[in-house]
Amino acid sequence: MGPMIDGALVLFSGGQDSTACLAWALERYSRVETVGFDYGQRHGVELQARQAVRARVAREFPAWATRLGPDHMLDIRTFGALAETAMTSERAIEITEKGLPSTFVPGRNLVFLTYAAALADRRGLNALVGGMCETDFSGYPDCRRATLDAMETALNLGMEQAFRIETPLMRLTKAETWALARTLGGEPLVAITVEESHTCYLGERGTLHAWGYGCGACPACELRRRGYEAWDADGRPLLP
Repeated sequence: MGPMIDGALVLFSGGQDSTACLAWALERYSRVETVGFDYGQRHGVELQARQAVRARVAREFPAWATRLGPDHMLDIRTFGALAETAMTSERAIEITEKGLPSTFVPGRNLVFLTYAAALADRRGLNALVGGMCETDFSGYPDCRRATLDAMETALNLGMEQAFRIETPLMRLTKAETWALARTLGGEPLVAITVEESHTCYLGERGTLHAWGYGCGACPACELRRRGYEAWDADGRPLLP
């Protein structure tokens, strides 16, 4: 392709965080594409949520729709088989001997970013946008900004590029992520997040709670629910 333009590739899982990141990117970049990864995750329902979120965002936000480019789905199930965790097999969700949740897939974000950078290079996109966060998160070491800074350096050296790894949620609590959604897209984006995005580790979509679908008990649901309740109790403020 030609020279880099003002474009971004969003690592898009179809969850709350990546939905906020998609909206954030659509506000800032003239061209936005999305990439998803099938790594054999047991909550494969998120792969369906991805398309539902994209479709509603395009339908309800015409200005964003003109900037929203193609979606790319990458099959990396061999990595998922190697990583064998509670995210990819029927294991209990618990804390491991390393003090990390058993949902931690070692190196997952590093692999995601390597694939994303290779795709972005081909597509002429210079920003990689991800929902990594070290404020309200599960303790994953590959969500830390120090890790991502090192990865950014490695990718740029290895590909002779000038990629930026953008993490708009890095310093936000989950309540502030809800506030960001409202700031970016008002109540319509909040509704899309509640009704279409998927977070639950167990893939439960039987009951629609105020904060969205989910089992309500796994760590992902608890974090999402607590964040919503804190934000809602505060009067559903915008992000300053």
